[in-house]
Amino acid sequence: MKKLIIRGDPGIRKGAVIEVDGEEYVCFGINRNGDWHGPDRPQLWCTVGSEDERDDFERRRFISNHLDVVAVDAEAVTVHQARG
Repeated sequence: MKKLIIRGDPGIRKGAVIEVDGEEYVCFGINRNGDWHGPDRPQLWCTVGSEDERDDFERRRFISNHLDVVAVDAEAVTVHQARG
């Protein structure tokens, strides 16, 4: 499980299946930032992981501050399924 910061909006919502750098992820939760104040494009702060990690996310068996963080542009995200 990791935090994925997407600069821009590729049109995904909670439950989306995406691919970044050859790895496929499920978006467990998404926070949208920057609509009112901030950068010229919104940022999506996503908690992503494999389907096997869904139970850990739902039961909160992780520490958010200890997750690895990866930042990418929206153009680098391949959307396989836009929402769950």
